[in-house]
Amino acid sequence: MLQELLLSGALLVGLYFLLHIVFKMPRCKSAAKLHGKTVIVTGANTGIGKTTAMDLARRGARVIMACRDRGRAEAAIKDIIQETGNDQVVFMQLDLASLQSVRSFAENFLRSESRLDLLINNAGGKTEDGFGMIFGVNHLGHFLLTLLLLDRLKASGPSRVVTVSSEGHKAGKVDFNCLTTHRDLSLGSNDFLLFQKYCHSKLCNVLFTIELAKRLEGTDVTCYSLHPGVIKTELGRYTGFLWRLVMAPIATPFFADAESGAQTTLHCSLEPGIEHLSGHYFSRCSPRTNLKARDEAAAKKLWELSESFCGLS
Repeated sequence: MLQELLLSGALLVGLYFLLHIVFKMPRCKSAAKLHGKTVIVTGANTGIGKTTAMDLARRGARVIMACRDRGRAEAAIKDIIQETGNDQVVFMQLDLASLQSVRSFAENFLRSESRLDLLINNAGGKTEDGFGMIFGVNHLGHFLLTLLLLDRLKASGPSRVVTVSSEGHKAGKVDFNCLTTHRDLSLGSNDFLLFQKYCHSKLCNVLFTIELAKRLEGTDVTCYSLHPGVIKTELGRYTGFLWRLVMAPIATPFFADAESGAQTTLHCSLEPGIEHLSGHYFSRCSPRTNLKARDEAAAKKLWELSESFCGLS
């Protein structure tokens, strides 16, 4: 009996490490240095955002940590400065749950910073403006932020906008009737519907990038959306207790850590020679294609509706 248990344990450990090898994320290969460059990373105080900010700071960039929670952001900044020796890492208040906060952030940034070379739309969370929780932050807050900073990005070109999406976008759809009537991507709030809304919002990220690329043609600004990998923190953010209790033990071998999850973000931010792929969706540091990721009609319609929600049209 003991031998059988030991054998079973050894097999499980072997399977675990085999899965880690098979599903190991490729790494960003760029050796780019970023001295004299300014970047914004939203949601940079934890997880993928913090790891991304750490890497960019290590390359010499001036990193703007666009976060809601000052205390957590300042703790992350302390870690990054200690690790990289780069003291050009600063906090700026940004609560993507509030469109007014987005506008205030943009005003403060444009007043205090002379350039913007890279905008990384990474954060997720809740909203307070009457829009659906996930739609408001994952899409609408970043939509407004990007538009308010576009002129500075253009003036600093070549520059990039990188938006963190998910493979979940393939299971998403945009119900424009529901969005127009209820300012949300769907109705309901149980675990399954919450995850559905997450997928819908991630499709919005992809569609936003498609239309943004079209509108940036002829400029020195390019844009990309991406899947970072299956990250444990993301699963926890958009699922309930019972879902995590059942799924987490099964899915754990497939999770990427924050460092691995940041690699495709860094690739899209730094890799030379991908400008012709502006508007494309990336996964595992490579461009991917599917029909939903190229729906230009839906992308244009979402853009116009988002403009009206933000009071821009």
